[in-house]
Amino acid sequence: QVQLVESGGGLVQAGASLRLSCTASGRTFSSGTMAWFRQAPGKESEFVAAIRWSDGGTYYADSVKGRFTISRDNAKKTVSLQMNSLKPEDTAVYYCAASDRAYYSGRYYKPASNYDYWGQGTQVTVSS
Repeated sequence: QVQLVESGGGLVQAGASLRLSCTASGRTFSSGTMAWFRQAPGKESEFVAAIRWSDGGTYYADSVKGRFTISRDNAKKTVSLQMNSLKPEDTAVYYCAASDRAYYSGRYYKPASNYDYWGQGTQVTVSS
């Protein structure tokens, strides 16, 4: 059984940085796609960023492009999300997700339904 565990959330001021991590256990991911989603209170879940295990190809939501960086460590089965220049509108619960399939376009990266496994979420709060 696959388990995803997120860490690294917290409370920061606008303009600060945070780094989220997601560690996978239960199987080896040598292919497929890892992603981060977020959900703010009263809002729908939103795609943030994704990365392929095989070649490190990445894809970002326009709202975070240039501020967030997703990376992976295949040996440690860990995916990280470096978040810089945080804004109050980045406040949300951030979820790590994994798919057994490798995606190559936003059409497939973005839908939450394309991911098979989910973490429990970590809270990120950005104060103004």
